[in-house]
Amino acid sequence: MVSIMPESQPTASTQSALYIPAAIVIAGAIIGGGIFFGLSGKSADAPLGDGAPNVAVNIKDVKTDGEPYVGKSNAPLTMAYWSDYQCPFCKQFETTVLPTLMEKYVNTGKLKIVFKDYAFLGPDSTTAALYKHAVWELYPDKFFEWNETMYSAQDEEHGGFGDEASVVKLSGTISGIDANKLKAQVAMKKEVYQKAIDASQQEGAKFGIGGTPGFIIGTQSIDGAQALSSFTTAIDSQLK
Repeated sequence: MVSIMPESQPTASTQSALYIPAAIVIAGAIIGGGIFFGLSGKSADAPLGDGAPNVAVNIKDVKTDGEPYVGKSNAPLTMAYWSDYQCPFCKQFETTVLPTLMEKYVNTGKLKIVFKDYAFLGPDSTTAALYKHAVWELYPDKFFEWNETMYSAQDEEHGGFGDEASVVKLSGTISGIDANKLKAQVAMKKEVYQKAIDASQQEGAKFGIGGTPGFIIGTQSIDGAQALSSFTTAIDSQLK
């Protein structure tokens, strides 16, 4: 549950079934007329990212107001997390690293996680991002549950799940979410949400985020689905 609701936090799912494609995923963000390329991972044999990009970062420079988040609003440390619901490496992070971060840092009030958009893998990526914003606006207390459910349902990239019909159907399975109302909200505010999605991706590219998942934790950045120790080291060093 998000911090604007009662103080108890949602517990991340512990599923372990992952899909990691053999192909290299290449992200392209059009910035100022140029194209910024990056990697969301390497291959099935090496799914982790290449390490933090060589760009000075500070979470204070990242737009976090109005963005979906979990944790206390005044937590001492904030992590911005750029993702794509079609990205298998994001699912890897969500199912292997995020549960521990939730338990150890978010639920104890030490870390706030802000969910940013980097929807670059096609129309289904954009659709999911649009619904992400609608869920946050209409049902903020259900956002994290919806986010977990989306990654649980993720199949092979562009394998079928992710179009509007499947996202609406899945959203309707979550108690407290009116799927028809959610769909109407997306239709009504699609242009507004799209502008926010585009701005988030462009902002990420400015900070050296070239693919998904990408992170800024305080004054440190992490590129790709790195091991849990990369996150705990970055967090612990800045909570001292």
